[in-house]
Amino acid sequence: MRLSLEEIRRVTQGAVRVEETDGQIHFYRFTEEQERRYESYDPALYQKCFATAGIVLRFQTDSPRIHLQVTALKSTSRTYFAADVLRDGVFIGAVENFKGYDLAGDYTTHEFPLGTYEKTFDLDEGIKTVTVYLPWSVDLRLDGLTLEDGSFVLPVVRNKKILIFGDSISQGYDALHPMNRYPVALAERLGAEECNKAIGGEFFWPTLAKMKDPFAPDYIAVAYGTNDWGWKTWTEFAENGRAFYQNLSSSYPDARIFALLPIWRRDMDEVRKCCPFRQVADTIREWAADLPNVTVIDCFDYVPHDPAYFADFRLHPNDRGFEHYGRNLAGFFAANP
Repeated sequence: MRLSLEEIRRVTQGAVRVEETDGQIHFYRFTEEQERRYESYDPALYQKCFATAGIVLRFQTDSPRIHLQVTALKSTSRTYFAADVLRDGVFIGAVENFKGYDLAGDYTTHEFPLGTYEKTFDLDEGIKTVTVYLPWSVDLRLDGLTLEDGSFVLPVVRNKKILIFGDSISQGYDALHPMNRYPVALAERLGAEECNKAIGGEFFWPTLAKMKDPFAPDYIAVAYGTNDWGWKTWTEFAENGRAFYQNLSSSYPDARIFALLPIWRRDMDEVRKCCPFRQVADTIREWAADLPNVTVIDCFDYVPHDPAYFADFRLHPNDRGFEHYGRNLAGFFAANP
């Protein structure tokens, strides 16, 4: 039994729309207006809009197995991908394109084969909850999700939503498995559906904070700053960052907004034209002080200050690094409910 477009729509979370073209199902995390604005703002960032970061299929079924067939197309500079499958919260495997490759060094620059992949997953008997985390790194098209004939499918709905804004780290660079990204841990801790608007290479862009989504998020996490430090002038950073938070607070006055300060990076002592690296965090604190619905979370120590926890050994966490990031974020909310 192959799930129809409407059935896929019902079990999809984190997408603002789900469409079918030529037999393939496409998942979109940005609205059409947001995509158009990115296309005119920065074509390189626009292409990254189509990566499926934060999009999840979550459902209950009594099927003893599922078959997943996908086509991966290039969307970011990273070509490795995985679609992680969990049964009752336990990882049971993935459709992936990096199995068998040497990932001991900096795997972020390697070229991996894209195209069509498929796999069957045994789920055992009985009713279970299946979760499929789509990749953050590629534009993934669903060719088919097939269950045993006669099986039932029920969506597992989360009534809360968390909207994620940020740069490459918040999109997922450079976790091999999308389920290990820190936004997943954050959404799990809050019991919320992740809606991810993060884009690798992005800065504070006030216009994005004004383009409201067709839902009212309960929570919003914002994690910009490290790119602004690296590439923007002090004036650009100060004006755009403050305006972003002001626009976001105005757009979503009832949401709890969390300002995630930048994590450690190995080159943080270098001199850049913006300001000293830690001044970025101090400045964001000042902006947040003027906005009653913004809470600051200092994430500087949330990933160990050790290149071994970074895929590129300097900036982007690997799966081990994200494990620390997610666990520390969960710890913050445990201490600050």
